[in-house]
Amino acid sequence: MPRSASEYAVHLFIEGGHREEVRFPTVQEFQKWYSGELVPKADSSEFISVPIKNIQGEYMVIRPRSVLAIRVEPVFSSSVERY
Repeated sequence: MPRSASEYAVHLFIEGGHREEVRFPTVQEFQKWYSGELVPKADSSEFISVPIKNIQGEYMVIRPRSVLAIRVEPVFSSSVERY
């Protein structure tokens, strides 16, 4: 039985060598943000919001054209597989 991820860590590699990590509860939530916010404005230098759902009172904005790469990593809350 395959394990399912507890959440997904999304690593944003930004121009100038900066790296940021945000977490999404499901890969579908990430895909929704990616295809709905980031892709349509990929060449824009206007700020867009990056959802930070697990940190209350904080927010992040980025310029879409400054995002050089994205890595999506599944995070498992348990290292023990249960059958």
